This record gives sequence, structure tokens and C-alpha cells, in this order.
Amino acid sequence: MASQESQGQTYPIFKDYLPGSSKLPEQNKPVEPTSVWKQTSHTHNLPPGLEYLNKLDRIIIHQQVELLEAILGTETSSKYEIKTHLGQRVYFAVEENDCFDRNLCSPIRSFTIRIADNTGREVITVNRPLRCNSCWFPCFLQELEVQSPPGTIAGYVVQNWDPFLPKFTIQNESKEDVLKIIGPYATCGCFEDVDFEVKALNEMSTIGKISKYWSGFVNNVFTNTANFGIQVPVDLDVRIKAVMIGACFLIDLMFFENSLDGL
Repeated sequence: MASQESQGQTYPIFKDYLPGSSKLPEQNKPVEPTSVWKQTSHTHNLPPGLEYLNKLDRIIIHQQVELLEAILGTETSSKYEIKTHLGQRVYFAVEENDCFDRNLCSPIRSFTIRIADNTGREVITVNRPLRCNSCWFPCFLQELEVQSPPGTIAGYVVQNWDPFLPKFTIQNESKEDVLKIIGPYATCGCFEDVDFEVKALNEMSTIGKISKYWSGFVNNVFTNTANFGIQVPVDLDVRIKAVMIGACFLIDLMFFENSLDGL
């Protein structure tokens, strides 16, 4: 269950990452909506801070380079910038967990990722418990909870059992299935992007994708830094867009946490 936290709280971990303007440009014309995932709330009814996502159909997530991690190979807490496709920062995300989790449980570690807007106000919280990700443990696979505002459930990302392909289900706050995410058989992505397709529940039509961008041999071998892109319909419910950001973090840690996985 989500813990009750005060809304609009600015956490100290964000104080060094507050930029200037957070105004976003107009985006492309919306695609035809689908009732399951279509935005139904008016702008003034959106969760605080998620109005930034309302006009976006492309989101870029850039992991910050950790010099200590690159030099010593020590796993440090991940930090991410979340931007528009034009490079304007919308949010900053910081992972919270302990040294034991990061270095011994690395790809399956539990974490809390706090996502703040450009004023330092926490607007999204992503919680991941310690669970398995092997097809040999189908009853204890990955599940991730997204809150927005903190303390209020926005949705879930649930790993589905499959012997060959990475599969996930995006669920709303009531745990009703909304979308599917299906990855490729091989996620190594040798010198190219790796795409996880976002599909309708019937798994027939593709409405978007989460992409791990190839960032060059040096970056992928010697650091864990990663760049991701999320493409979704512009009229996708903003709560589900927030859940898609959580799904991107989960995919990053499950498949690209170790440097050589990015090859």
C-alpha cells in the first residue's frame, strides 16, 4: 500500500538540480484515441505536476554519468533527467536505496525513485520491491508501483511470464490491464537501438515504444549510463504516461544495468 506523504513536498535530494523555465512547446497533432488508455480528465483535474506530460508524445530519459562508478566500478544511486524531445528538462529523478541492494542485488534490487519537477516538488514516486525476474519463478516476477501525487496510486507495471520474450502489462490504479509492453528476444542491441513495443491488450496493434538508444562503444562498455526514449499517443492518460516512465526505469535495471548488456 502506498504510504501517505504530504503533497507538494520538496526533498533535499533535489535541491542541486533545479533549473529555470519548465514551459513546454506545443507538440504534434494527437492520434486517434482508444477508450482504454485515452485521457479522460480535464487539465485542471490532473494530478499536480503531471500537466507537463499532457501535451507530450515523446519523452527522453537520460541517465546521469557517475564518475565514481565509471572509475571504480562501484554501483551508485542512479540519477536521471527526463526531457522533451527538444531537450527541455521536465523532471529530475533520484534513486533511493542502500549500498547493499545496489552492489549485491544490482539488477533485481528494490528501490524508490523520486521524481521532482523543475521547482523541486516531488510529483511521481516509483516503488520496486525485491523480486525475481527469472522465468523459473513465475509466481514472483517483477512488479512496480507508480504513485502520483506521492501517496496516490497511478498504476502498476507487472512482468508477465514468457519463456522467450520480455513481456509486461501496464495497469491503472485499480489494477485493470491497460497496455502491453513486449521486448525483443535479444536485448543486447549490438551497435543499434533496442525497442520494447507498446501494444494494445490484444498484442496486435502497436501504439508506441520504449527505446534504449545506442550511445557509443565507450559509453556502453565503460559506464552504465543510458539514454531511453518513450513514444506514446499524445492523448494517452497522463497517469499512464507516468507509469510508462516507471516501466522505463524497470526495463533499464532488468536488461541494461550491466555495462556489457548495452552492446
